[in-house]
Amino acid sequence: MPFTADAVPHLPAGFGDTFTSRTVDVNGVELHAVVGGTGPALLLLPAWPQFWYGWRLVMPALAEHFTVVAADLRGVGASSKPATGYDAVTLADDMVGLMTSLGHERFHVAGYDIGMMVGYVLAARHRDRVTKLALAEAVLAGFTPMPPLLMPPEVNELAWHFVFNRLAEINERMVSGREDLYFGHQFATKAATPDAIPQAAVEVYVDALRDPAALHASFQFYRAGESGDQVVALAAEGPLDIPVLAIGGEHGMRDGVEQAVRQVASHTTGAIAPGAAHFLPEEAPGWTAHTLIDFFA
Repeated sequence: MPFTADAVPHLPAGFGDTFTSRTVDVNGVELHAVVGGTGPALLLLPAWPQFWYGWRLVMPALAEHFTVVAADLRGVGASSKPATGYDAVTLADDMVGLMTSLGHERFHVAGYDIGMMVGYVLAARHRDRVTKLALAEAVLAGFTPMPPLLMPPEVNELAWHFVFNRLAEINERMVSGREDLYFGHQFATKAATPDAIPQAAVEVYVDALRDPAALHASFQFYRAGESGDQVVALAAEGPLDIPVLAIGGEHGMRDGVEQAVRQVASHTTGAIAPGAAHFLPEEAPGWTAHTLIDFFA
């Protein structure tokens, strides 16, 4: 499956009438995004272990107000999957190059999970480019207290993958051929209920990760230990002075996102997505779309 807008299944009705896939070259890396709508540009950054498809349920509503650019980071979806370049600064600079190539000099950004880290670094590193920023459902390296190695059982169930994903190579060997088991477990345990993400969607994500290069990239995001130092260094340059929305799921991080983001952004507003845990655009698509529209308006 190519994982472009014209190839993936189970999209909202009429999706193809509004959205098309675009691919641009940024410093030798082919970056893919699904683009559609009218109005100010809004860059959507994906979560791990997903790609642009994770935003599919909110994109039609957002496209009524914004020119939506749902991007694939390097290593995921229909973007190139190089062996290196998965630190936060490189990922953020990729996205700036993508938006420049698409003709957007200034733009809003929304990202969750790994997209939260990339979104913050993008806004902090390119302060003249980002107008408003929405961040959700992730820790902020250097500012969110990390749990100990021997965690309480309920925390261990949610966070054990952080340690596993950073291993040098045994994780690829253990997961290869068992992508449905490992990644299926992530979706079942990090949503509010085990079936909150439909099995048909899980199968799309898993299929994308069967490519050895994509599987490697999925762990490289975690192995890039320099990302935390990059976040801390950018925060030391001063807080963001643009409006920032920090969102946690009711059954996810709740106000933990806001607590972290307030340390790096002067004008932060918090929100909690009712009934949702981690995968907000799929668990609470109506609430997520309405909240982002109101914030970015």
